Amino acid sequence: MKYASRGDVTPFFAMEVLKAANKREAEGKPVFHMEVGQPATSAPAAVKEAAAKALRDEQIGYTDALGIQPLRKAIADHYGTFYGLDVDPSRVVVTTGSSAGFLLSFLSLFNPYERVALAEPGYPAYRNILKSLDVEPVGLPCDVSTNFQPSPELLDGIDGPLHGLLVASPANPTGTMLTPDELKALIDYSRTRKMHFISDEIYHGLTYETKAVSALSYSDETVVINSFSKYFSMTGWRLGWMIVPENLVNTIERVSQSLFISAPALSQYAAVAAFDCTDELEGYIVNYEKNRKILLKELPAMGLDKLAAADGAFYIYADVSHLTNDSMGFCKRMLAECGVAATPGLDFDPVRGHKFIRFSFAGSTDVILDAVAALKKWL
Repeated sequence: MKYASRGDVTPFFAMEVLKAANKREAEGKPVFHMEVGQPATSAPAAVKEAAAKALRDEQIGYTDALGIQPLRKAIADHYGTFYGLDVDPSRVVVTTGSSAGFLLSFLSLFNPYERVALAEPGYPAYRNILKSLDVEPVGLPCDVSTNFQPSPELLDGIDGPLHGLLVASPANPTGTMLTPDELKALIDYSRTRKMHFISDEIYHGLTYETKAVSALSYSDETVVINSFSKYFSMTGWRLGWMIVPENLVNTIERVSQSLFISAPALSQYAAVAAFDCTDELEGYIVNYEKNRKILLKELPAMGLDKLAAADGAFYIYADVSHLTNDSMGFCKRMLAECGVAATPGLDFDPVRGHKFIRFSFAGSTDVILDAVAALKKWL
Protein backbone atom coordinates (compact mmCIF):
# COMPACT_ATOMS: atom_id res chain seq x y z
CA MET A 1 0.00 0.00 0.00
CA LYS A 2 1.17 3.53 -0.81
CA TYR A 3 0.74 6.33 1.75
CA ALA A 4 0.88 10.10 1.38
CA SER A 5 4.33 11.62 1.82
CA ARG A 6 2.89 14.68 3.57
CA GLY A 7 2.50 12.57 6.71
CA ASP A 8 6.25 11.97 6.84
CA VAL A 9 7.15 14.55 9.47
CA THR A 10 9.82 14.41 12.16
CA PRO A 11 8.81 13.05 15.57
CA PHE A 12 8.16 15.38 18.49
CA PHE A 13 11.24 14.50 20.54
CA ALA A 14 9.89 16.06 23.75
CA MET A 15 7.12 13.46 23.70
CA GLU A 16 9.65 10.70 22.98
CA VAL A 17 11.60 11.78 26.06
CA LEU A 18 8.37 11.87 28.08
CA LYS A 19 7.59 8.30 27.00
CA ALA A 20 11.05 7.12 28.07
CA ALA A 21 10.75 9.04 31.36
CA ASN A 22 7.37 7.49 32.11
CA LYS A 23 8.82 4.01 31.43
CA ARG A 24 11.67 4.70 33.84
CA GLU A 25 9.19 5.97 36.43
CA ALA A 26 7.06 2.83 36.04
CA GLU A 27 10.18 0.80 36.86
CA GLY A 28 10.37 2.60 40.21
CA LYS A 29 13.33 4.79 39.31
CA PRO A 30 13.39 8.53 40.10
CA VAL A 31 12.54 10.99 37.31
CA PHE A 32 12.74 14.77 37.41
CA HIS A 33 10.43 15.98 34.65
CA MET A 34 11.80 19.03 32.79
CA GLU A 35 11.00 17.85 29.27
CA VAL A 36 7.41 18.95 28.58
CA GLY A 37 6.11 22.52 28.49
CA GLN A 38 3.09 21.86 30.66
CA PRO A 39 2.14 23.65 33.88
CA ALA A 40 2.24 21.40 36.94
CA THR A 41 -0.79 23.27 38.28
CA SER A 42 -4.39 22.41 37.48
CA ALA A 43 -6.99 24.76 36.00
CA PRO A 44 -8.06 27.57 38.35
CA ALA A 45 -10.76 26.67 40.88
CA ALA A 46 -13.41 28.89 39.28
CA VAL A 47 -12.85 27.19 35.91
CA LYS A 48 -13.47 23.77 37.43
CA GLU A 49 -16.57 25.07 39.19
CA ALA A 50 -17.86 26.53 35.92
CA ALA A 51 -17.27 23.17 34.23
CA ALA A 52 -19.25 21.36 36.93
CA LYS A 53 -22.11 23.84 36.55
CA ALA A 54 -22.09 23.42 32.76
CA LEU A 55 -22.29 19.65 33.17
CA ARG A 56 -25.40 20.10 35.29
CA ASP A 57 -27.11 22.84 33.30
CA GLU A 58 -25.94 22.74 29.67
CA GLN A 59 -26.51 20.27 26.87
CA ILE A 60 -22.78 20.05 26.02
CA GLY A 61 -23.44 19.65 22.32
CA TYR A 62 -22.08 21.33 19.24
CA THR A 63 -21.50 25.08 19.40
CA ASP A 64 -21.03 27.62 16.62
CA ALA A 65 -17.79 26.93 14.77
CA LEU A 66 -16.44 30.30 15.92
CA GLY A 67 -17.25 29.57 19.58
CA ILE A 68 -19.92 30.52 22.09
CA GLN A 69 -20.66 34.24 22.28
CA PRO A 70 -19.90 34.69 26.02
CA LEU A 71 -16.39 33.29 25.52
CA ARG A 72 -15.70 35.30 22.38
CA LYS A 73 -16.73 38.46 24.24
CA ALA A 74 -14.61 37.52 27.27
CA ILE A 75 -11.57 37.03 25.02
CA ALA A 76 -12.18 40.37 23.29
CA ASP A 77 -12.55 42.09 26.69
CA HIS A 78 -9.24 40.50 27.77
CA TYR A 79 -7.47 42.51 25.08
CA GLY A 80 -8.89 45.69 26.57
CA THR A 81 -7.85 44.75 30.11
CA PHE A 82 -4.45 43.24 29.34
CA TYR A 83 -3.25 45.33 26.39
CA GLY A 84 -5.53 48.38 26.26
CA LEU A 85 -6.79 47.31 22.82
CA ASP A 86 -10.31 47.44 21.42
CA VAL A 87 -11.02 44.08 19.73
CA ASP A 88 -14.40 43.33 18.16
CA PRO A 89 -15.68 39.92 19.40
CA SER A 90 -16.67 39.14 15.79
CA ARG A 91 -12.94 38.76 15.01
CA VAL A 92 -12.43 36.14 17.74
CA VAL A 93 -12.28 32.48 16.67
CA VAL A 94 -12.31 29.84 19.42
CA THR A 95 -10.20 26.82 18.47
CA THR A 96 -9.39 23.31 19.63
CA GLY A 97 -6.12 24.37 21.22
CA SER A 98 -3.59 26.63 19.52
CA SER A 99 -2.69 23.70 17.24
CA ALA A 100 -6.03 24.07 15.46
CA GLY A 101 -5.35 27.80 15.21
CA PHE A 102 -2.11 27.17 13.35
CA LEU A 103 -3.76 24.67 11.03
CA LEU A 104 -6.67 27.02 10.27
CA SER A 105 -4.39 29.99 9.68
CA PHE A 106 -2.00 28.08 7.39
CA LEU A 107 -4.89 26.62 5.38
CA SER A 108 -6.55 30.02 5.03
CA LEU A 109 -3.48 32.10 4.22
CA PHE A 110 -1.15 29.94 2.10
CA ASN A 111 -1.38 27.89 -1.06
CA PRO A 112 0.65 24.70 -1.59
CA TYR A 113 4.35 25.32 -2.31
CA GLU A 114 4.28 28.85 -0.90
CA ARG A 115 6.97 29.67 1.67
CA VAL A 116 6.70 30.77 5.31
CA ALA A 117 9.66 32.08 7.31
CA LEU A 118 10.11 31.15 10.96
CA ALA A 119 12.86 31.27 13.53
CA GLU A 120 15.14 28.32 14.17
CA PRO A 121 15.16 27.29 16.96
CA GLY A 122 11.38 27.23 17.15
CA TYR A 123 8.38 25.11 18.05
CA PRO A 124 8.60 21.97 15.86
CA ALA A 125 4.85 21.74 15.18
CA TYR A 126 5.09 24.89 13.05
CA ARG A 127 7.32 23.07 10.56
CA ASN A 128 5.41 19.83 10.70
CA ILE A 129 1.97 21.37 10.14
CA LEU A 130 3.28 23.48 7.26
CA LYS A 131 4.94 20.45 5.65
CA SER A 132 1.80 18.35 6.00
CA LEU A 133 -0.03 21.04 3.99
CA ASP A 134 2.70 21.15 1.31
CA VAL A 135 3.69 24.64 2.44
CA GLU A 136 7.45 25.14 2.74
CA PRO A 137 8.84 26.24 6.13
CA VAL A 138 11.91 28.44 5.65
CA GLY A 139 14.13 28.44 8.71
CA LEU A 140 15.81 31.66 9.81
CA PRO A 141 19.14 30.79 11.52
CA CYS A 142 18.70 32.71 14.79
CA ASP A 143 21.28 32.73 17.56
CA VAL A 144 22.39 34.82 20.51
CA SER A 145 23.33 37.71 18.18
CA THR A 146 19.60 38.28 17.41
CA ASN A 147 18.37 37.07 20.81
CA PHE A 148 17.20 33.94 18.96
CA GLN A 149 14.52 36.03 17.22
CA PRO A 150 13.93 36.93 13.54
CA SER A 151 15.02 40.27 12.12
CA PRO A 152 14.53 42.12 8.82
CA GLU A 153 18.22 41.53 8.09
CA LEU A 154 17.81 37.75 8.41
CA LEU A 155 14.75 37.89 6.17
CA ASP A 156 16.70 39.87 3.57
CA GLY A 157 19.25 37.05 3.50
CA ILE A 158 16.68 34.48 2.33
CA ASP A 159 16.75 33.60 -1.37
CA GLY A 160 13.45 33.36 -3.21
CA PRO A 161 9.97 34.63 -2.39
CA LEU A 162 8.40 34.58 1.06
CA HIS A 163 4.63 34.57 1.57
CA GLY A 164 4.44 34.69 5.33
CA LEU A 165 6.31 35.19 8.59
CA LEU A 166 5.52 33.47 11.90
CA VAL A 167 6.95 34.87 15.13
CA ALA A 168 6.65 33.87 18.79
CA SER A 169 7.40 36.25 21.64
CA PRO A 170 8.01 34.84 24.22
CA ALA A 171 9.37 31.95 22.19
CA ASN A 172 9.61 28.22 22.67
CA PRO A 173 12.28 26.87 23.32
CA THR A 174 14.31 29.95 24.20
CA GLY A 175 11.93 32.14 26.21
CA THR A 176 13.31 35.18 24.38
CA MET A 177 11.14 38.17 23.47
CA LEU A 178 11.00 40.80 20.77
CA THR A 179 11.06 44.40 21.93
CA PRO A 180 8.06 46.52 20.86
CA ASP A 181 10.23 48.25 18.24
CA GLU A 182 11.51 44.91 16.90
CA LEU A 183 7.98 43.52 16.67
CA LYS A 184 6.74 46.62 14.85
CA ALA A 185 9.69 46.47 12.44
CA LEU A 186 8.86 42.88 11.49
CA ILE A 187 5.18 43.73 10.98
CA ASP A 188 6.11 46.73 8.82
CA TYR A 189 8.56 44.57 6.85
CA SER A 190 5.86 41.98 6.21
CA ARG A 191 3.32 44.59 5.16
CA THR A 192 5.76 46.20 2.72
CA ARG A 193 6.53 42.84 1.11
CA LYS A 194 2.90 41.67 1.14
CA MET A 195 3.66 38.78 3.50
CA HIS A 196 1.08 37.45 5.93
CA PHE A 197 2.13 37.95 9.56
CA ILE A 198 1.23 35.36 12.22
CA SER A 199 1.97 36.05 15.89
CA ASP A 200 2.11 33.13 18.32
CA GLU A 201 1.25 34.71 21.68
CA ILE A 202 0.51 31.61 23.75
CA TYR A 203 3.13 32.52 26.36
CA HIS A 204 1.79 36.01 26.94
CA GLY A 205 1.28 36.58 30.63
CA LEU A 206 4.33 34.45 31.41
CA THR A 207 6.98 37.18 31.42
CA TYR A 208 9.48 38.19 34.10
CA GLU A 209 11.18 41.48 33.22
CA THR A 210 8.87 43.26 30.78
CA LYS A 211 5.29 42.74 29.66
CA ALA A 212 4.68 41.25 26.21
CA VAL A 213 3.13 43.41 23.49
CA SER A 214 0.52 41.98 21.12
CA ALA A 215 1.01 42.26 17.38
CA LEU A 216 -2.51 43.73 17.32
CA SER A 217 -1.00 46.90 18.79
CA TYR A 218 0.53 47.61 15.39
CA SER A 219 -1.81 46.09 12.83
CA ASP A 220 -5.30 44.62 12.51
CA GLU A 221 -4.11 42.62 9.49
CA THR A 222 -2.04 40.22 11.57
CA VAL A 223 -3.30 36.81 12.70
CA VAL A 224 -2.82 36.33 16.44
CA ILE A 225 -2.94 32.86 18.01
CA ASN A 226 -3.26 32.22 21.74
CA SER A 227 -4.23 29.40 24.07
CA PHE A 228 -5.66 28.59 27.48
CA SER A 229 -2.91 25.98 27.96
CA LYS A 230 -0.02 28.00 29.37
CA TYR A 231 -0.88 31.14 31.37
CA PHE A 232 -4.37 29.81 32.20
CA SER A 233 -3.01 26.34 33.08
CA MET A 234 -5.67 24.48 31.06
CA THR A 235 -3.48 22.26 28.85
CA GLY A 236 -5.72 19.20 28.65
CA TRP A 237 -8.88 21.23 28.03
CA ARG A 238 -7.71 21.70 24.43
CA LEU A 239 -8.88 25.26 23.95
CA GLY A 240 -7.31 28.21 22.19
CA TRP A 241 -8.28 31.22 20.14
CA MET A 242 -7.37 33.38 17.18
CA ILE A 243 -7.86 37.06 16.44
CA VAL A 244 -8.12 37.41 12.68
CA PRO A 245 -8.68 40.24 10.19
CA GLU A 246 -12.36 40.93 9.62
CA ASN A 247 -12.22 39.78 5.99
CA LEU A 248 -10.80 36.39 7.04
CA VAL A 249 -13.51 35.44 9.54
CA ASN A 250 -15.88 33.76 7.07
CA THR A 251 -13.11 31.72 5.49
CA ILE A 252 -11.88 30.52 8.88
CA GLU A 253 -15.44 29.68 9.90
CA ARG A 254 -16.11 27.54 6.82
CA VAL A 255 -12.85 25.62 7.13
CA SER A 256 -13.36 25.14 10.87
CA GLN A 257 -16.89 23.80 10.37
CA SER A 258 -15.55 21.01 8.18
CA LEU A 259 -12.43 20.15 10.17
CA PHE A 260 -13.60 20.49 13.77
CA ILE A 261 -17.34 21.39 13.84
CA SER A 262 -16.54 23.27 17.04
CA ALA A 263 -14.09 23.46 19.92
CA PRO A 264 -15.00 21.32 22.99
CA ALA A 265 -18.22 22.78 24.40
CA LEU A 266 -17.51 21.96 28.06
CA SER A 267 -14.10 23.64 27.85
CA GLN A 268 -15.69 26.72 26.31
CA TYR A 269 -18.29 27.12 29.06
CA ALA A 270 -15.61 26.66 31.71
CA ALA A 271 -13.09 29.03 30.12
CA VAL A 272 -15.35 32.07 30.45
CA ALA A 273 -14.47 32.02 34.16
CA ALA A 274 -10.71 31.93 33.49
CA PHE A 275 -10.49 35.68 32.99
CA ASP A 276 -11.70 36.27 36.57
CA CYS A 277 -8.90 34.16 38.08
CA THR A 278 -6.04 36.65 37.89
CA ASP A 279 -4.99 36.35 41.54
CA GLU A 280 -4.71 32.55 41.34
CA LEU A 281 -2.92 32.67 37.98
CA GLU A 282 -0.43 35.28 39.16
CA GLY A 283 0.35 32.96 42.06
CA TYR A 284 1.38 30.32 39.53
CA ILE A 285 3.79 32.83 37.97
CA VAL A 286 5.44 33.43 41.34
CA ASN A 287 6.38 29.74 41.28
CA TYR A 288 7.77 29.99 37.74
CA GLU A 289 9.82 33.03 38.74
CA LYS A 290 11.30 31.13 41.68
CA ASN A 291 12.19 28.15 39.47
CA ARG A 292 13.68 30.43 36.82
CA LYS A 293 15.94 32.15 39.37
CA ILE A 294 17.15 28.80 40.69
CA LEU A 295 18.15 27.58 37.22
CA LEU A 296 19.71 30.87 36.13
CA LYS A 297 21.89 30.69 39.24
CA GLU A 298 22.65 26.96 39.39
CA LEU A 299 23.14 26.02 35.74
CA PRO A 300 26.03 28.48 35.16
CA ALA A 301 27.62 27.22 38.38
CA MET A 302 27.70 23.74 36.79
CA GLY A 303 29.35 25.06 33.63
CA LEU A 304 26.13 25.52 31.62
CA ASP A 305 26.65 29.24 31.27
CA LYS A 306 25.62 29.84 27.64
CA LEU A 307 21.88 30.33 28.09
CA ALA A 308 19.21 32.11 26.06
CA ALA A 309 17.71 35.15 27.77
CA ALA A 310 14.62 33.35 29.24
CA ASP A 311 12.63 36.58 29.40
CA GLY A 312 9.32 34.71 29.26
CA ALA A 313 7.61 31.31 28.97
CA PHE A 314 9.06 28.62 31.27
CA TYR A 315 12.13 27.34 29.45
CA ILE A 316 15.91 27.52 29.65
CA TYR A 317 17.68 26.85 26.33
CA ALA A 318 21.25 25.82 27.08
CA ASP A 319 24.27 25.46 24.82
CA VAL A 320 25.94 22.14 25.71
CA SER A 321 28.44 22.07 22.82
CA HIS A 322 31.35 21.92 25.29
CA LEU A 323 29.94 18.61 26.58
CA THR A 324 28.50 16.94 23.50
CA ASN A 325 27.83 17.19 19.79
CA ASP A 326 24.79 14.92 20.13
CA SER A 327 21.98 16.49 22.16
CA MET A 328 19.72 13.47 21.62
CA GLY A 329 22.30 11.05 23.00
CA PHE A 330 23.12 13.47 25.80
CA CYS A 331 19.48 13.65 26.89
CA LYS A 332 19.14 9.87 26.79
CA ARG A 333 22.24 9.44 28.97
CA MET A 334 21.14 12.17 31.37
CA LEU A 335 17.76 10.49 31.88
CA ALA A 336 19.25 7.01 32.24
CA GLU A 337 22.10 8.01 34.57
CA CYS A 338 20.64 10.72 36.81
CA GLY A 339 16.89 10.82 36.10
CA VAL A 340 16.73 14.34 34.68
CA ALA A 341 14.40 14.49 31.67
CA ALA A 342 15.08 17.36 29.24
CA THR A 343 14.43 17.90 25.54
CA PRO A 344 17.18 17.76 22.87
CA GLY A 345 17.60 20.90 20.80
CA LEU A 346 17.04 18.88 17.61
CA ASP A 347 13.32 19.21 18.35
CA PHE A 348 13.58 22.93 17.70
CA ASP A 349 16.46 23.35 15.27
CA PRO A 350 17.33 20.54 12.82
CA VAL A 351 20.57 22.32 11.82
CA ARG A 352 22.17 23.49 15.09
CA GLY A 353 20.01 21.74 17.67
CA HIS A 354 22.57 18.99 18.26
CA LYS A 355 24.42 21.52 20.46
CA PHE A 356 21.49 22.57 22.69
CA ILE A 357 19.02 21.19 25.21
CA ARG A 358 15.85 22.68 26.69
CA PHE A 359 14.88 22.56 30.35
CA SER A 360 11.27 23.30 31.30
CA PHE A 361 10.77 24.90 34.72
CA ALA A 362 6.97 24.63 34.67
CA GLY A 363 6.99 22.00 37.43
CA SER A 364 7.10 22.35 41.19
CA THR A 365 10.05 23.99 42.91
CA ASP A 366 10.82 20.74 44.74
CA VAL A 367 11.27 18.97 41.39
CA ILE A 368 13.55 21.75 40.15
CA LEU A 369 15.72 21.58 43.29
CA ASP A 370 15.97 17.78 43.09
CA ALA A 371 16.83 17.99 39.40
CA VAL A 372 19.54 20.55 40.07
CA ALA A 373 21.09 18.33 42.77
CA ALA A 374 21.01 15.25 40.51
CA LEU A 375 22.38 17.14 37.52
CA LYS A 376 25.16 18.76 39.54
CA LYS A 377 26.32 15.36 40.79
CA TRP A 378 26.11 13.81 37.31
CA LEU A 379 28.02 16.58 35.55
